[in-house]
Amino acid sequence: MEKDNANPTILNTSQLPTRQRKKGRRVQKGSRSGINDIMRKPQYLSDPFYDISWSDDTESDDEFTAEPIDEQEVYDLISTISDPEHPLSLGQLAVVNLPDIHITPSPSAVADPNTLTRVLVEITPTITHCSLATVIGLGVRVRLEKALPPNYRVDVVIKEGTHSQDDQVNKQLADKERVAAALENDTLKGVLDKMLETCV
Repeated sequence: MEKDNANPTILNTSQLPTRQRKKGRRVQKGSRSGINDIMRKPQYLSDPFYDISWSDDTESDDEFTAEPIDEQEVYDLISTISDPEHPLSLGQLAVVNLPDIHITPSPSAVADPNTLTRVLVEITPTITHCSLATVIGLGVRVRLEKALPPNYRVDVVIKEGTHSQDDQVNKQLADKERVAAALENDTLKGVLDKMLETCV
């Protein structure tokens, strides 16, 4: 199969906006904590109450306070979706971008969980005649509908002026019956499953 865009622009994953924690420990320069951990006396030679932090015993409820779902969290959910044509993610190809995600009403910590919230994602195909734009939009929709609470309504559209047939693609993505029929197609379902394998 010949690729529509054999040479797309690729972003470095370390430069993508994310709130997800990086793996590994941060070590501050000039910190002697690593040496102190190695050189520490064995526990059996220490006082019975040596090195016990009593403040760790009580967990504060602040750690578990529900935070509203914001644009960054939506971006983190969809930026790792694999492109169906390239072995790269939608974030790396700049198909999904943080400024192109809109949530209404605006997220707030005291939001009523029964309030309908609309998530609008504008995707930017790598080329203006991308034949897989509808499949990519469908993948974004499926990922968000599976991950977000039921009071969230997801709309995925092609960013205006980035595709030669953006009106037709947007019409297909907005048609609930077409989306439902597409999800029943085994071949298309296989492509979507492959795209969503890389989601964390």
